[in-house]
Amino acid sequence: MAIKVHLEEILKQRGITSKELSALIGITEANLSILRSGKAKGVRFSTINKICYYLNCDVGDILKFDGKLEESEDE
Repeated sequence: MAIKVHLEEILKQRGITSKELSALIGITEANLSILRSGKAKGVRFSTINKICYYLNCDVGDILKFDGKLEESEDE
């Protein structure tokens, strides 16, 4: 995946569990786990907004571009 998710690192730095964050942002632990693992195919801006708010971080702290173009299976 060309976009790498660094949510796990931010959670550890902030001392918050996935369970706590999922309750704060209003998504299931399972969906947060999919996002954390980098296996999510998409994420709502409203979810990213809540994650950044509750973790006091920037989008760039969570999502990083690896410089490669990944061709979509949908195209």
